[in-house]
Amino acid sequence: MPKVRRRKLPERLLSHLLARMRQRNISADQIILLARWLDTEPDAPEGKWFKTFPGFILCGESEFIKTFLLPGQAPDGQEIE
Repeated sequence: MPKVRRRKLPERLLSHLLARMRQRNISADQIILLARWLDTEPDAPEGKWFKTFPGFILCGESEFIKTFLLPGQAPDGQEIE
């Protein structure tokens, strides 16, 4: 099973993620929680997935993080721990 990719993201994807973080006012504290979770090298299921954090929902597909949603927005795919 692939791991959620933390490094060497495509430049367009990284730009998209940074823009979503700003647009959705995701705090530095929340990004620290994300970084700590990524430090665990989580498995990434094939297809769409999401992970719920206290202040946002992280959405991805296979090894790639795709976007950030706000609580109350509906994610798509399999929830992961």
